[in-house]
Amino acid sequence: MQKFEKLTGLVMPLDRGNVDTDSIIPKQYLKSIKRTGFGPALFDSWRYLDPGEPGMDHSKRRINPEFVLNHPRYQGAQILLARENFGCGSSREHAPWALLEYGIRAVIAPSFADIFYNNSFKNGLLPIVLEREAVSRLFSETEATPGYRLAVDLAAQTVTTPSGVVFKFEVEAFRKLSLINGLDEIGQTLQHVEAIKAYEARRKQAAPWLFQS
Repeated sequence: MQKFEKLTGLVMPLDRGNVDTDSIIPKQYLKSIKRTGFGPALFDSWRYLDPGEPGMDHSKRRINPEFVLNHPRYQGAQILLARENFGCGSSREHAPWALLEYGIRAVIAPSFADIFYNNSFKNGLLPIVLEREAVSRLFSETEATPGYRLAVDLAAQTVTTPSGVVFKFEVEAFRKLSLINGLDEIGQTLQHVEAIKAYEARRKQAAPWLFQS
C-alpha cells in the first residue's frame, strides 16, 4: 500500500454525523473485490441526482451541485473533515478503497466506527481523531477560507493549520510504523520471508511425512 509520512492537502468539509459505509460506497458496488473502480461512486447517493449502478459511465450522470464533493473550491481535496462516528455501518473495505481512489489520504473526525478505523490503516488511509472542539474550529476555518490546507505529519502525530496552530493526535505505534513504511499485513509478513523458508526447510527434515503429496 502507499506510504504515508507527511501530507499538506486541501481540506473538504463533510458536515454530517454518523456517515455510514453505505453512504460512502453503496451496496450495489460491492460485487467487485478489486481495490479500484470505486472513486467515481464515492458518496454516490449524495453526489448524483440519479441512481448509480456498477459499470455505468459516471461522467454522464447528473451531479448534485449542492453536495460538497461537487463544489469547485474543494476539487483535488486530500483531507476529509467529518463529524462523529464516521464510517459506521457494515464492515466493507470498499469504503476506504473509494476514499483513497478519489484522492482522500486522511480523514479527521471526533470519532470513527471501530471497523472502519481498523480497515483504514490496513489500506493506507489515515483516520485522525481530534477533540470535538478542534474539529469544529477546523470546519469554521475551512468554510471561511477558500484553498484551506492542513499539514499532517504522521511521525510527529500532528495536524498544523495555516496559521501555525498545532493539534496532536494519537496513533498506535505498530499502525504508525506500518503506514509510514507502506506495509499492510501481507507486506509485514513478507519482510520475514527468509525466516519462513528456513522454518519450512527445518520442518521438512524433522517431519517429512507432513509434506508428502
